[in-house]
Amino acid sequence: MLRSRTAALVASLALAAGVAIGVGGYAAVAGADNPAAVDSTAAAVPTASSRLSVGAIYKKVNAGVVEITATSNGTSSDSPFPFGDQQGGGGQQAQGSGFVYDSAGHVVTNYHVVQGATSLTVTLADGSTYDATVVGTDPSSDLAVIKVDAPGDKLQPLSLGDSGGVAVGDGVVAIGSPYGLEETVTSGIVSALGRTIESTNGYSIPGTIQTDAAINHGNSGGPLFDLNGRVIGVNSQIESESGGNTGVGFAIPSNTVRSVADQLIAGDQVEHAYLGVSLQATTDGSGATVGSVTEGSPAAKAGLQAGDVVTVLDGETIETADDLSAAVTAKSPGDEVAVTYTRDGTSHTAQVTLGTRPS
Repeated sequence: MLRSRTAALVASLALAAGVAIGVGGYAAVAGADNPAAVDSTAAAVPTASSRLSVGAIYKKVNAGVVEITATSNGTSSDSPFPFGDQQGGGGQQAQGSGFVYDSAGHVVTNYHVVQGATSLTVTLADGSTYDATVVGTDPSSDLAVIKVDAPGDKLQPLSLGDSGGVAVGDGVVAIGSPYGLEETVTSGIVSALGRTIESTNGYSIPGTIQTDAAINHGNSGGPLFDLNGRVIGVNSQIESESGGNTGVGFAIPSNTVRSVADQLIAGDQVEHAYLGVSLQATTDGSGATVGSVTEGSPAAKAGLQAGDVVTVLDGETIETADDLSAAVTAKSPGDEVAVTYTRDGTSHTAQVTLGTRPS
């Protein structure tokens, strides 16, 4: 399972249509025949001379940001949409955001925006609306790719930046449809890196970007830009007691987005490495404490037990639960790794063959 503690007050960002609560739930333009183009300067940190103003970024990229309306047949008791609102006739709608990934009409958004949808519509920046279909989803990373049936000349693909080059304090810009207010732009900074949030299926999403740029219900699936206008993340969750923005938002990093989206577009199922433990939060940097071990999992077969403290995985020092989550996520199913852990003050090392995370 490899699930770590996440904030109890984290809310997804999809917006129930007609309701003023809930959250729905890169930047040079890609060439017309160059799907998901990566900016040639993607790894470079924006310099003072290359940074764009918030207004300039908006003008450059807003045509590639879309609003997504998802309709389901759910009821208030079984709705897949966070903060859903029952609509007439047993139907239900939720709104989120997304961005054009390539010239073929693929759009990236959050899984929880389209989860359980029976129909999808995409509204472009010019107000035109088109039907869309789901191409593929990956609940474990809370990402999805849909395809919009719009003319090619209406589509402005955005390019991805390198989230590995992002630093705390970097300026960022978010564009999306909070509360259904399409093409809303906000700005802020990268507040922290390496945060772990929880996906809709209960697994951890490590390495997310924390930002104080205002994101609210309806921003889910929308892009987070660096100051060169490149997408460095997909806005997904906020931490809030009230359900509104408190300056703590989380975006799935663009390097994860690129990997998942390309696999989904190719028709592949995204597979994640699986250890099979839940983790307890620790603050002393002494390792990742195992809360429970899933029966029959790779961890169980290797003899790990609740209470063990993992300190090293495949040569990488583990100081926190987030460290272990990120280390396993970086691996592939079938990889054999050495896991060092302490039990009752004694160090042990076990060889573990990682499995494939259950869906």
